[in-house]
Amino acid sequence: MDAVGRRAGPVSFDDWVAARGPALLRLAYVLTGNAADAEDVVQDALSRALPRWERISRADDVDAYVRRMVVNAHTSWWRKFRRRESPAAEVRPDGVVAGPDEGMPSDERRRLWAACQDLPADQRTAVVLRYYEQLDYDEIAALTGVREGTVRSRVSRGIAVLREKMGERDE
Repeated sequence: MDAVGRRAGPVSFDDWVAARGPALLRLAYVLTGNAADAEDVVQDALSRALPRWERISRADDVDAYVRRMVVNAHTSWWRKFRRRESPAAEVRPDGVVAGPDEGMPSDERRRLWAACQDLPADQRTAVVLRYYEQLDYDEIAALTGVREGTVRSRVSRGIAVLREKMGERDE
């Protein structure tokens, strides 16, 4: 298996999950906002992937395929439970999410995290996939099932909201 999950032949489900599970959990954590929900989303996606694994493991990009399953599971979960959502006052600093903001002061990270959680789910998903997962717009479009222009719009609007909430203004 190469660095992005593409493989010439099938790989066992257990081996793939051992190698890529933590990355899926990080993605789900950023999408959902907490570890328990992230675990539920990943478990749901993997439980759907297991019976189809023989076909999935032959895909050109197994990571992209299962990442899409995680995004779809999050969307389904969000639709199902959005009325029962109860926001937390503060994000747990348990180190689950690590990324380019590590050099930011912790109060800035908390403000940014709160601002991200305030974004609508479609904008938050687009921003996370673009800047956290480092995917291109066309990859995000394929992953989320919307047009590339819609992805660009969602990312642009999401970033504009984040800049405003963080106090950055275009001069």
